Amino acid sequence: MIVLPVTAFYASILAFIYLYITALVIIHRRSNRIGVGDGGDEVLQRLVRVHGNFAEYVPLTLLLLAILEISTEIPWLIHLFGASLVIGRVLHAYGLRHSVGATWQRVAGMMLTVMSLFGLASANLTLIYWLPFL
Repeated sequence: MIVLPVTAFYASILAFIYLYITALVIIHRRSNRIGVGDGGDEVLQRLVRVHGNFAEYVPLTLLLLAILEISTEIPWLIHLFGASLVIGRVLHAYGLRHSVGATWQRVAGMMLTVMSLFGLASANLTLIYWLPFL
């Protein structure tokens, strides 16, 4: 049996964040009686983008994190990428929820997210293709 405790930890934290974001969308929809779409509501538009952006980036990044955890025994590296993803997603969600413009939270959040995605992809490729030849 393969056990991925680090990935499981970060996936669980991210799931709770996702549930919180989902609840924000549902609560706003119900309180403003918007069943489908965004009804032209700017707050709901931002909440839907927070939710969508999270759903767009997190699954692939978690998959790469799991692959790295299976492929290596370097826990600090896995924690580095996992923590960066969590912090990045929280910062981005906060910044987008509270402003339509580019805030430092949105910029830093996307930078951490993209750096995690890029770093994990690079680390996995390095481990699979180049490390055996060194």
